[in-house]
Amino acid sequence: MDIKRLKKALWSEINHVLLDMDGTLLDRYFDDYFWEHLVPEKYAEKNNITFGRAKEALLKKYKVHEGTLNWTDIDFWTRELDLNIPALKEQIRHLIEVHPHVEDFLRELKGADKKVILVTNAHDKTLKIKLRKTRIGGYFDKVITSSEVGCPKEDIEFWKRIEKMLRFDRETTIFIDDVMENLRAAGEFGIRYIILKTMASSKDKEAGDNGNFLAISDFRELLP
Repeated sequence: MDIKRLKKALWSEINHVLLDMDGTLLDRYFDDYFWEHLVPEKYAEKNNITFGRAKEALLKKYKVHEGTLNWTDIDFWTRELDLNIPALKEQIRHLIEVHPHVEDFLRELKGADKKVILVTNAHDKTLKIKLRKTRIGGYFDKVITSSEVGCPKEDIEFWKRIEKMLRFDRETTIFIDDVMENLRAAGEFGIRYIILKTMASSKDKEAGDNGNFLAISDFRELLP
C-alpha cells in the first residue's frame, strides 16, 4: 500500500485514529533540548561537575530505563536526579510547538466524525503542560497514557489493553507515531494501518530511514 491509497482509506473506511503526541503531533525539539541540554546543565550545577560529565552520566541513566514506564515518569526522574523536573519543564514551556498542519488534520478528522484518540507514553504532568500550551486537547475523544494502561506502547500488552478500553476494530484503525518500536508493536498486534511520522524535531535535517513503514514528514500529506 502507498500513501495515496492509505489516504483514501483514512477518509472513507477508517473509524479510529490513534495518534502519538511527542515527535508526531508536537515538535520533539522541546524534549530533545530538555533532556540533552537543560537537565545535564542543572545536574552539572547541582553536582559540581562539568556539563560533559553530567551528560555522559545522564545518558547512561536514561539508557537503563528506556522502553519502560520510568522512561517518561517525571516524578521518577525528580527522585532519581534530585531535580524538580516538572518545574524545569515549565521553565522552557515556550519551546513547546505543534508541528505544521497538525491542527488542520485534527480539524478535518473531527469534521469527518472519526474517533480521535491520543495515545502517549508521556507522564500525566507532562501531558498537562503540553496540552495547556498547545490547546490541541479539544480535538481528542479520549486521551490514554501508558501509565494509565500499565505498560508502554513498545509492549504488545499495551495494545491488548487499549483494544478492550476503546473497542476498536483493528481493520478500521490507523496509528501514527514517530517511534518505530511503537509501530512494530501495534503492527504485530494487528492494527492494519500504520504510519511513521518522520522529521520528529524541527531541527532534523532529513527524514532518515523509514524502516519499511509508510511514512509522512508533514500532516499536509494526509489532508483530504
